[in-house]
Amino acid sequence: MRLRIEPSSGVPISRQIADQIRSQCVARALKPGDRVPSVRELARELAVNQNTILHVYERLTAEGWLETRQGSGTFVKCNPVAAGHKNAQIQELLAQLRRSAQQALLLGISPQELHDMLNESMSVESETQVIRRTL
Repeated sequence: MRLRIEPSSGVPISRQIADQIRSQCVARALKPGDRVPSVRELARELAVNQNTILHVYERLTAEGWLETRQGSGTFVKCNPVAAGHKNAQIQELLAQLRRSAQQALLLGISPQELHDMLNESMSVESETQVIRRTL
């Protein structure tokens, strides 16, 4: 599991970690049954307090993304799409869009420019999907 923390982003570290784990679950980089690092391992890897990781894991467990197996560790619990977690996916997308909007503002990108960039990226993705379907 690869996570990247941006201490200067203004987004709390715990939220960054939780958002990235959710994103990896949605993208299927983390699949149901995959073991995630222990609290201690991930805290050491990211150089954050163990309590931060513990709270993230507890939150994601309560949301249905992770499950703890006594004596075995913490594992990815479900595929949000298959489990009907569309609302969670939408919330994750909104969080990503908010972060992108904040970054755009910091870079001096106007709302219209950002809108144009999003439209362009969606048309590129649509073209890619059409190409994949024809192959």
